[in-house]
Amino acid sequence: MGIEHPAPPPPSGPVPWDKSFALKLLADMLRIRRLEEKSAELYGASKIRGFLHLYIGEEAVAVGALHALKPADNIVATYREHGHALVRGVDMGAIMAEMYGKQEGCARGRGGSMHLFDAATRLFGGNAIVGGGLPLAVGLGLATQMLEEERITACFFGDGAVAEGAFHESLNLAALWKLPVLFCCENNLFGMGTAFERAEAQTDLRLKAAGYNLPALSCDGMDIVSVHETTREAIAQLKNGPVFVEYRTYRFRAHSMFDAELYRDKAEVEAWKARGPIHTFTARLKRQGKLTEEEFLALDAAANAEVDAAVAFAEAGSWEPVEYLLKDVHTP
Repeated sequence: MGIEHPAPPPPSGPVPWDKSFALKLLADMLRIRRLEEKSAELYGASKIRGFLHLYIGEEAVAVGALHALKPADNIVATYREHGHALVRGVDMGAIMAEMYGKQEGCARGRGGSMHLFDAATRLFGGNAIVGGGLPLAVGLGLATQMLEEERITACFFGDGAVAEGAFHESLNLAALWKLPVLFCCENNLFGMGTAFERAEAQTDLRLKAAGYNLPALSCDGMDIVSVHETTREAIAQLKNGPVFVEYRTYRFRAHSMFDAELYRDKAEVEAWKARGPIHTFTARLKRQGKLTEEEFLALDAAANAEVDAAVAFAEAGSWEPVEYLLKDVHTP
């Protein structure tokens, strides 16, 4: 019998931003959602192979958090990172080509869905290893400190990573050295198919971070306003050392495309969908007169057109020549 996670009431408070900024964030959530829906379709058609982990339902976290960061900041992500790459500025065509395995992809087709990378936007990779990005973020934070640069490193990871030794080692070192690292935990309540409560004796993640003397914040990850404002608050505290933020969210799809999803009740998933970040944010904007149905449809049409162009780009891409098989694998 699975552990139940009843959905709280949907977010409904006022949106404190001007219309332009609010619609930008809504547009980015739509871009992620349409990209991922198409990715699932293409996976079923065997156009995308390997592993595919979808972010559907969690869009408010990537959009709200990344829009609080600056272009000079570093981003370290997980294997569920399509949305982070897209919001960070990686071209959707390069993302799709990477998932196709084409050399026009952002990692030249060698990384696939779990290893999106783009140095130009300072996206230092998705990572297939649970918790694998945490030590990398500490290294980037140390480099920033030693070079006396004005930038922070935001490291995204799931609740499952909290059980890894790298989590504890990374928070400890970052706190000891007072590094400018923002630890962003996307708590979607399940580590693969295991409910969080079955894996952790202490389920208040703020207490785990506080154990390493980090300021710890928590917010509703389905509410883009809460995500953005909490992230801004956390960034303001980074001048004194690392900060931990828990974004309480929920994924609407299975852990990956290989997951039969037998560990949670379908009714629970449907209840959480009523808290979906896109339609609840849309409803709030309409109530405040900051969005019309025509404007919403235009944003959605633009997202779908961008997806269509990205698929066409990937389809027209080329495979890396066989003779490049060992290129960059080792040096003379």
